Amino acid sequence: MKGLVKSFWYAFKGIWHAVKTGRNMRIHITVLIYMYCYIGIYDFFSLSRAEIAITLLASAMVLSAECFNTALERCVDLVTKEYRPLAKRAKDAAAGAVLLCAIFAVLVGIAVLGKPEYMRELLNYYINNPLMLLVLLLSLIPAGCFIFLPGRKMQTEK
Repeated sequence: MKGLVKSFWYAFKGIWHAVKTGRNMRIHITVLIYMYCYIGIYDFFSLSRAEIAITLLASAMVLSAECFNTALERCVDLVTKEYRPLAKRAKDAAAGAVLLCAIFAVLVGIAVLGKPEYMRELLNYYINNPLMLLVLLLSLIPAGCFIFLPGRKMQTEK
């Protein structure tokens, strides 16, 4: 049992490293928080279980791809500290995989949440509740701080 708990601890440490050092990971997390808050708070987003499942899968795909990208970058950095064209290609391909996942996750989000009736309801909500629009705009300040916090420098492991 102790080994199982340790393996989960190491997995959470890996996720935390990706969040701490990866601005793109923080962007993905911020966007997901906004999206799931909208889905959860506003009752006019009436999603079926299948739509919620598809949305969750698309979200997991993007976050997982970002973790894999971080892992691959660290492995390449471990092997070589100098510029090498093959190392660059490996890193670029991993970043491209994340980009593809993110693009398709956005398309899933548009397909699920981009219904005209949802957008009309959302617009009407903010027209009728300008204070909530101010709250949304003010929430962008801490979100921006979270995203653009300088990443921590990697420490050389012994």
